[in-house]
Amino acid sequence: MDSSESSFTRLSLPGSPEEGSPEDGSPEETPEHVRQEIKRYEAFCNALNQDLMKLQMAKEAVEQRTRELRKEGELLKQETLSNIGEEVAVVLAEQNSLKHERQILKKKLEEVKKRVLWEDPARVLPALPEKNMVFKGLMASKEDMNKLMLIPRIHYPLLGGSALITFEKAEVAQRILEMKEHVVELSCGEELDRCRVRVQAAPVDLLLPSALEMGLTQSSRSILVSDLPILSIPEEALLDKLELFFSKTKNGGGEVESREFLDDSGQVMLTFAEDGVAEQLIERGHIQFFIGKEKYEVKISPCISGNITNLQLQPSCCPRTVLLTGIPDVLDEESMRDALEIHFQKGSRGGGEVDALDYVPLGQVGVAVFTEDAD
Repeated sequence: MDSSESSFTRLSLPGSPEEGSPEDGSPEETPEHVRQEIKRYEAFCNALNQDLMKLQMAKEAVEQRTRELRKEGELLKQETLSNIGEEVAVVLAEQNSLKHERQILKKKLEEVKKRVLWEDPARVLPALPEKNMVFKGLMASKEDMNKLMLIPRIHYPLLGGSALITFEKAEVAQRILEMKEHVVELSCGEELDRCRVRVQAAPVDLLLPSALEMGLTQSSRSILVSDLPILSIPEEALLDKLELFFSKTKNGGGEVESREFLDDSGQVMLTFAEDGVAEQLIERGHIQFFIGKEKYEVKISPCISGNITNLQLQPSCCPRTVLLTGIPDVLDEESMRDALEIHFQKGSRGGGEVDALDYVPLGQVGVAVFTEDAD
């Protein structure tokens, strides 16, 4: 895998999210109960912060007092500094204890927040970025107009010092996960004690869409032009020719207000200045236009825009893929990849046939692309 974020590796995930859904960590807890826990921990953290500030002020006061006492006689300074030092030591000990306790509570708070997201995926939706998408496909009947099939394509960040390994059989991945920690032997000559590394195995959990609802609106002044010819001319030149053709009334067109090349679909969206022009062209379905002396036939379709009104997500665990972490930077990329694959395909170590493996060295970042399982 390359060091840039544009490097990808294709791995498989289950056909249906239900097959790999991880068990809830606390079945008896409800999202409301967890949210109450979060509020309680946040209040506790605020109280600790206030105590910490008070202790800091007390420490500063003690230190100021110490500086004043140093100006006094040697005898008084020796007698007093002993007591002051003890007070400072007690304050510092309490301060360190509170800092440690605060770190523990902060860690617990993060764990609770993660658990809430898995138990109530709808809380993730406000954080999703806006993205324009082009939907394309074929409709066999009118009933298909209200149906939409989702094919997941999920980008999974892969940090340095980790690897993703996909086995041919799900039971092999399950055995590797149950063992959790694995000792991998490396080819480093005769110094066997220094040629072993410990890596941790963790499941790959994803949030997959389980339901999608959209509000659709057909534009009264826009059309989609598809089946465009593949020509050795710039896109702007092709847009100019289309605008010129469809702006003429003898071709059934009118004044073109805007044009846009949709990269995701290879189609062109034309928007006319007046209503009625788009409707007449859509009724024709196909139209022939000339580029030079060559004649081409293009397809005219309605332009339908929509917004996602409801998106439901469901946690899913990849049954055949395992995340390996804690991999040190002791071998070059290719050698480490080979060593990992050799280790995890051995049945004596709980492994099996490896379908795919990719490794990202420390200091680099990669992205794995999960798509629908072809089986």
